[in-house]
Amino acid sequence: MAPKSSSSHKVSQIIADSIHNAGVKHVFGIPGAKVDNVFDTLSDHPDIKLIICRHEQNAAFMAAAVGRITGVPGVCIATSGPGAGNLTTGLVTATTEGDPVVAIIGSVPRLLSTKHTHQSMRALEILEPTTKGSATNVEVEDQAAEVVLAAFRAAATNPKGAAVVSLPMDIASGTSSIGAFPASAFRPPLYGPAPRESLKKVARMIEKAKLPVLFLGQRASSNIVVEAVRGFLAKHAIAVVETFQAAGAVPEDLAPKVFYGRVGLFRNQIGDRLLQKSDLVITMGYDPAEYDASAWNPSRDLNVVHVDYTSCDYGQYYHPEIELLGSVRENIRALADEISGTHSPLENDYCKTLIQDSVKLRQDMQSVKNPDTGLIHPYHFITALQKRVSKNTTVTCDVGTVYIYMMRHFYAYEPRHLLCSNGQQTLGVGMPWAIAASLVQDPPCSKKVVSLSGDGGFMFSSQELSTAVQQKCNITHFIWNDEAFNMVEFQEEMKYGRSSGIELGGIDFVKYAEAFGARGYRISESSQVEKVMEEALAFDGVSLVDVRIDYSHVKELAGNLVQDSVG
Repeated sequence: MAPKSSSSHKVSQIIADSIHNAGVKHVFGIPGAKVDNVFDTLSDHPDIKLIICRHEQNAAFMAAAVGRITGVPGVCIATSGPGAGNLTTGLVTATTEGDPVVAIIGSVPRLLSTKHTHQSMRALEILEPTTKGSATNVEVEDQAAEVVLAAFRAAATNPKGAAVVSLPMDIASGTSSIGAFPASAFRPPLYGPAPRESLKKVARMIEKAKLPVLFLGQRASSNIVVEAVRGFLAKHAIAVVETFQAAGAVPEDLAPKVFYGRVGLFRNQIGDRLLQKSDLVITMGYDPAEYDASAWNPSRDLNVVHVDYTSCDYGQYYHPEIELLGSVRENIRALADEISGTHSPLENDYCKTLIQDSVKLRQDMQSVKNPDTGLIHPYHFITALQKRVSKNTTVTCDVGTVYIYMMRHFYAYEPRHLLCSNGQQTLGVGMPWAIAASLVQDPPCSKKVVSLSGDGGFMFSSQELSTAVQQKCNITHFIWNDEAFNMVEFQEEMKYGRSSGIELGGIDFVKYAEAFGARGYRISESSQVEKVMEEALAFDGVSLVDVRIDYSHVKELAGNLVQDSVG
């Protein structure tokens, strides 16, 4: 259906109506003269909440989290010049990690576009590489509706990512004869399954395999794909490994039968051992940005089937025998119906050994506690947190050593309830993502959201504590504090025998939290973990916990690499 035509549509109203028709309920941004007309219009919209952030980068982070959690593109808005430039990190993170985002940026009036004037910057040339290739300038008023529609459709089409619309100041205040498109236009077209002959071939391969492994990646983590994956596993209980971003795909009741953990970064996990032994690896929605194929297939001899929306990044370490392209959901459903039988991993002696090792690791984690005067071991913290949150609690994890520990060892049983930045490994996402997760709840901010970061990553976006308090979010944020960039530190020490440039110095995070109107807590020794954690999680509002973490065993994260000769 085409939009109605007349001469009475304000362009700023077209922008607002398009955002609403796309299903967007929150818009994140910072105003400025080149885009204030859109802010003025959005502030009057009854169904869109305008969230004013403290930095444009964090606005892009929040929009990406909305896109990841809901599937509807998140929206961020920034003014021209540095405002637009500050979106860069947030948008490239969204595109790399498959989160749909539409960014609307202001620009100077058309008459001044060729002049050296205030806040004039070739923003689209800067931002275009951070998007899916969708960065468009609105050149005349009557283009506004179509350009915004195209941006939403590009962002929401698999593989998802960011799109940018540049809106000159004079166009934003002008009028158009073409109004916003209806809601139906914002739904991107659906994909179907791969050719039937290809599906049959893969089904026969799975039936014949002695140890087939389902390797789930970031594009297999959406609710609709996870539903199909669970239906497949209910019929055919084959072994499953997740990337960090696919966390939560395997349900709690099936996990003991099929789940062998998450893999990423260093090739030393139980899942890595399983992949090495497998005679057929079916990757679903896998992106090499999550975990390079050279890391998990160093011998280049694994038998691989690629299932995704797009063709693979073919190379010496990743050369699938066959690719099933189209809807990941429809292809997994078709395979479930086509397969007549599979080998349960519980019948495999090697898998039994891996399960025993997994159980022992979990037991060891539960028994790790430093003396009461000691710092807090990561395993102690994770075990305590696991017991105090439900599977429906959204947990957002910033990048740093905290992310390695959490994504390996914290169990998640619902899709997109344990979030991390796994493609760009972007510092600072934890708190902004938690704010977005709290706001999209129904009703907003009604359930506790947990976020974590290191002390370094937290300071990348700590100013958004003010946003969280102002929006009445219900968030508990834990800081694993060692006064250093530890993820860099331990890897430098492994390479050079020393570290450099990693010292941060101390911050009183309790006072910092209180300065923003949040509640501050401190865990200085292991005897305090359970009590303080419970108090912070019970607090209705924004609380921040400074955890004095013990990283004395951190090099174990990269040690004991899987040996290719292991049988």
